[in-house]
Amino acid sequence: MRENGGRGNRTGSAERRSAPDGAWSPMLSDYRRIFSPAGTLLFSGAGFIARLPLSMIGVGIITMLSQLGGDYALAGSVSATQALAGAAIGPQISRLVDRHGQRRVVLPATAVTVAAIGALLLCARYSAPYWTLYVAAAVAGCMPSMGALVRSRWAEVHRESPRLLHTAYSLESVLDEVIYVVGPVLAIGLSTGVSAEAGPLAAAVLLAVGVLLFAVQRRTEPPVRPQPQHAGGSALRIPGLGLLVLTVTSVGAAYGSVEVATVAYAGAHDHKALSGLLLGVYALGSGLAGAAFGAIRPRGSITRRLLVSVCVMAVTMTPLLFAPNLAALAAMLFVAGVALAPTLITTMGMVGQLAPSGQLTESFTWIVSGLSVGVALGYAASGWVIDVAGAPAGYRVPCAAALLAAVTLLLALPRLNRAGPG
Repeated sequence: MRENGGRGNRTGSAERRSAPDGAWSPMLSDYRRIFSPAGTLLFSGAGFIARLPLSMIGVGIITMLSQLGGDYALAGSVSATQALAGAAIGPQISRLVDRHGQRRVVLPATAVTVAAIGALLLCARYSAPYWTLYVAAAVAGCMPSMGALVRSRWAEVHRESPRLLHTAYSLESVLDEVIYVVGPVLAIGLSTGVSAEAGPLAAAVLLAVGVLLFAVQRRTEPPVRPQPQHAGGSALRIPGLGLLVLTVTSVGAAYGSVEVATVAYAGAHDHKALSGLLLGVYALGSGLAGAAFGAIRPRGSITRRLLVSVCVMAVTMTPLLFAPNLAALAAMLFVAGVALAPTLITTMGMVGQLAPSGQLTESFTWIVSGLSVGVALGYAASGWVIDVAGAPAGYRVPCAAALLAAVTLLLALPRLNRAGPG
């Protein structure tokens, strides 16, 4: 696609003409410049709509089944089935995307997902046997990883301008934070205020609309490129990628366990209703840090930046163990969230350097799957610790998970440095 290549050269030239370091105005203008190529605002907006269901479907299933009289054990296990199926199936869908193109794969995958969600709603409404709920939830795991598809388009549009690509990845990470704040509120509100099935139904409708709007935009769709020689198997064979997946699995465990521990801590202080606000503060810290990070010119090797981000995460998690009250906890959560978005932004940038273009979407999706598995593990581990040792002890899990992420990355650093450019 020479059109995109020429566009990349123009953005690279504009980057070289930008103002000197330390001038915030030109830096902030990068957020405008990433949308200069035609179609970028449209595919990013459509991707936002299509990604909302990712944050809605899990909590929507739990709320729906509990509203229809099911116990929370059933609701949680059905939701976990969908999440784990998505973590396993998602990279396979993305592998097909790399081989056959986004439009040819995401439309049928979305049709299967929407049909499975519809079947789940009918089975729940008409009290079908429990096994039908699990089957439908597992098939709903075919939901395409829209975050990976959006980032693949940004990588194509700005492949010759690393600075603008860094800003684009930062923007998408900020949008992810918005999605995970808005989505659950929307799903719970619909399922409790309209009808039990309204939350998952809205997720299915948003997915269908968003994917359709995304797929019809052919101008920015990355071309199908020849597969590298080792591409007969999983992208996890790419040197260094598996180590990144292990690292972000621990990051996901830290993120998920913070959520559970915060709900439990607020409940132990007789203000469980404030847990949503506290988690919103955590997301705000991450979102603001991600926005600022995207406006700053990256310095040093990307592996060093990633190590610094993960180590900062490990350090800022520690004060959560000593929160004396909810007000102090809110401040600590804000600080703890500051390292999250930069860690994920840098990880995606590292993936872009490690993975060949013919396996980029699958590689991004493995990172998303690692995060999802980590979040599920964090939920389980923190719940067990809280039951055994009490609500404040729940924050031991994110501290341990963040430390594990830092140690994993530190040990992996020599191999990552050999696998990709600095």
